Amino acid sequence: MIRTENLKKIYTTEEIETSALDGVNLEIVEKEFVAIMGPSGCGKSTLLNLLGMIDNPSEGEYYFLGEEISKYSERQRAGVRKRNIGFVFQSFNLIDELTVFENVELPLLYLGVSSSERKKMVEEVLERMQIMHRRDHFPQQLSGGQQQRVAVSRAVVAKPVLILADEPTGNLDSVNGEEVMNILTQLNEGGTTIIMVTHSPHDSEFAHRIIHLFDGHVVTENYKEKFHV
Repeated sequence: MIRTENLKKIYTTEEIETSALDGVNLEIVEKEFVAIMGPSGCGKSTLLNLLGMIDNPSEGEYYFLGEEISKYSERQRAGVRKRNIGFVFQSFNLIDELTVFENVELPLLYLGVSSSERKKMVEEVLERMQIMHRRDHFPQQLSGGQQQRVAVSRAVVAKPVLILADEPTGNLDSVNGEEVMNILTQLNEGGTTIIMVTHSPHDSEFAHRIIHLFDGHVVTENYKEKFHV
């Protein structure tokens, strides 16, 4: 599903040049659950942004579903991204002025899905995530765990083939964090590929493979027996 070759990201200001990623080579197969770990500043979020086509690499190649997209324009990347990728963030990134239903509906609006089909798809995912009873509430009326359920619902409503999760339990207590990890596991078991950035050794144990980054390099990769490529 994903392959990177010598992926680099360099940030340049007038005074300094900073290398966030330095020659990352990765291969991620369909239906895999991968955790990316490492100290703050090692390049985890930068890598996730590149894999999610939010940003472009400075050098190297990025193949997604057989397409080499590293030289794509922002418009081209956005087209691939909205059809294939869902995002889950530590800070939830819900829109306060929209209800739960409207927040989850947003990706379908961008895809031009009809009103009747949107209603069906949103209600289906809200039922699945056990948050349907909050459909008309606003984010500030929800607990942290409920907000993350809504964020996950929004990420999966368009049935993406890939979910990118950036510290998905970082703002949650242990009980709600466990629930979110169980939801991600269920989605993965249903066929969705998941790449998760985390500082949590506990959360990383849900993954099939753990990739450790340090100073912009992949330093180790640990496979677990429950998944065979």
